[in-house]
Amino acid sequence: MDKEKEKVVEQKVIFAIVVVTCIVLFSFAISPKTLQNDTFYTIKIGEYIYNNGISNLTEDVFSWHELPYTYPHWLYDLGIFLIYNTFGHAGIYASTIILASILGLVIYKLCARSGNKPVSLVATIGAMYLLEPYIAARAQLFTFILFGLTVYFIEMFLETHKKRYAFYLVIIPLIIANVHCAVFPFYFVLYLPYIAEFLWLSFIDWDVDKRLEKLGLKGGLKICKNEKLHTKFESIYNKIPSDIAERKRKRTALRNNPFKIVVTKNFFVIPLIFIMLVAACTGVINPAGDGAYTYLYKTMQGNTTDSINEHQPMVLVDCEEFLFVLGLFLIILIFTDTKIKLSDLFMLLGLTYLALKTKRQISMFAIFCIPILVKLIAAMFEKYDKETCNKILRFASDCLGACVIILTFSLISINMLKDIIDDPYIETGSYPVEASNWIIDNLDYKNIKLYNEYNYGSYLLFRDIPVFIDSRADLYAPEFNKDPNDEEDEGRDIFSDALNIAGIAYNYVDAFETYGVTHIISFSNSKLVMLLNQDDDYVKLYDDDTFTIFERLVEKEESNEQK
Repeated sequence: MDKEKEKVVEQKVIFAIVVVTCIVLFSFAISPKTLQNDTFYTIKIGEYIYNNGISNLTEDVFSWHELPYTYPHWLYDLGIFLIYNTFGHAGIYASTIILASILGLVIYKLCARSGNKPVSLVATIGAMYLLEPYIAARAQLFTFILFGLTVYFIEMFLETHKKRYAFYLVIIPLIIANVHCAVFPFYFVLYLPYIAEFLWLSFIDWDVDKRLEKLGLKGGLKICKNEKLHTKFESIYNKIPSDIAERKRKRTALRNNPFKIVVTKNFFVIPLIFIMLVAACTGVINPAGDGAYTYLYKTMQGNTTDSINEHQPMVLVDCEEFLFVLGLFLIILIFTDTKIKLSDLFMLLGLTYLALKTKRQISMFAIFCIPILVKLIAAMFEKYDKETCNKILRFASDCLGACVIILTFSLISINMLKDIIDDPYIETGSYPVEASNWIIDNLDYKNIKLYNEYNYGSYLLFRDIPVFIDSRADLYAPEFNKDPNDEEDEGRDIFSDALNIAGIAYNYVDAFETYGVTHIISFSNSKLVMLLNQDDDYVKLYDDDTFTIFERLVEKEESNEQK
């Protein structure tokens, strides 16, 4: 008996090694080596916080507009700077791989709750493939992990009723409020499917129609003077309890053998609601103050989401992977007798809607809906072909099978890595590396007012060059930069102005005069550069294959100061 137990433990250990190795290898293969635009300002803000602390994080110090700012992911910024300061660009790359691997393991943990480990591993790789566009050195990668853990802890709390999961659920939003407060409200969205299921069942179990009928008949009995009518009312009134009991019996029978939707009334949703309310209070424990509660609302109210690609509605023809997963759901639910939990159905419908509204939410769909799909597939295998999965599990838990699987994933990962391993950490075709060197060496760059475009502003910021705009879109939107001491201040829409100048939708002459721009940097093949080359009021100072720098000639008035 001891040998059998040892063999079972050995198989579990081997399969765990297979899971971890495969997920880490695939995460390595999909993690980008080249730094993203947001990563540059993240490093620089982290450096500022490291040197100055968090007590006065109320103003932006990186653009030359002198705007209020509350640093919505200061803790993540600080962490990334510490990594960069110690290990350089390679450290940032390694941190992305590590966080992506942790995310993969969290998704696997959610999938494995189905009880089918082979399908869980395959589905986790599929989820990571869907998440590839969102794997980057950004705060969202860290919050993906926290959101995944949130759902896992919610389900474990409802299943085991252990207090430690309640503690974790209170700590997570505190971390989110400081790591990435913009997504703080989404934490509470993850509770809604479980609460909605409980409330729906509570409403049905209440038998509201019969109870209202009973209340009405009771009143009728009191005022009815006709003996025959009184007797009839009384017989109906006395029958109501048996009617309610019959309804409950039928509901119980239906819940024990449902057609498509499995419903479970878990009364531990009540303390879960209390946990959610306590967790909501943690949002104020961050330098942004009420930003955790208002940031997302302000963002959705503004116009920045109309111009940022990841906030755009999904174009279905460009999202084959999403359609494939959605198609699997429909095929399983329509053409098989597989059943879905009501809370899972609410989660699936809600996240599908969000993904259709904005393609950024495909990431949330992958993290939370793939595990739901695994539950359905696992239920199918359990009913129709349980032995096949058991054979696969035994093969993967054997040393030879484990080596074959790991070798296969290694070859796949190496083949994928060939496309990115030689990528630079900084793409010189996208960011003004040489142009920045020239600015620092030849201009009084701390005292000029440089106009730049949105997509590379964060790199200029990274090089300590004050910017017109960078990828912190919220900073430059009027909803965020209003003067808190002036109730009539409507804020400055620098974001729209920057885009319109670059697209020649505005008269650049008037715009540059309004802002007091002294120098301009732009892509060498841009429309703006073409116009400035023909304008005598602008002098070309620098030019390379990618970027061009101009100085704007400003008439200098003679001083009237009396000697």
